[in-house]
Amino acid sequence: MWRMARPRKPLLSRDLIVEAAGTLVDAEGLEAVSTRRLAAALGVSGPSLYNHFHTKDEILDAVADAVSARVDLSMFDAADGRGWRAALHDWAHSYRGALSDHPNIVPVLARGPGRRPAGLRVADAVFGAMTAAGWPPAQATRIGALMRYFILGSAVASFARGFVDDEAAYDPADYPHLGRAHLLAERQREVDEGAFETGLAALLDGLALQYAALPQP
Repeated sequence: MWRMARPRKPLLSRDLIVEAAGTLVDAEGLEAVSTRRLAAALGVSGPSLYNHFHTKDEILDAVADAVSARVDLSMFDAADGRGWRAALHDWAHSYRGALSDHPNIVPVLARGPGRRPAGLRVADAVFGAMTAAGWPPAQATRIGALMRYFILGSAVASFARGFVDDEAAYDPADYPHLGRAHLLAERQREVDEGAFETGLAALLDGLALQYAALPQP
């Protein structure tokens, strides 16, 4: 019986291309992704990529969707029993966690889910849970949009890292209230995560007030 020799390298697949592209985006940003770079990283010819993706944008969409697929949606299951506010809180932290690991892909995610399956599952889960909790459909749509704006914005860049570790850069004569701004960078996690939690609590508090004012069925 004849047996085919196993290839020395794994056969090219969508998953391998997405993994290589994601690694490149994480390391160098969106502009680093090209057919030439990906083909070199995968040890294949450039045209072979087109058997799986037609354009660079399709590849980046797939990378973005792979990140969306890591977001926990279990809190929106009808049987979970967490309540709409706790569900939004826990989902927001899961979503931000996924984005924080891959901040360079956020601009692609910010375009919306488009046709991306995992992104659409996220939108469907949030909308479905909000309407099931009694939010009117129009308001449920706005809540989904609002939460995405907030979560994506928080993942784009670090507020704390926006200040340099140089006390001389913040002369009290020019910036009387920034005397300790040079310490923010070394406290990035505390500052940024604290800001996210503060903003999230404020959003959910405001939504709770609106929810309480909804007409009772």
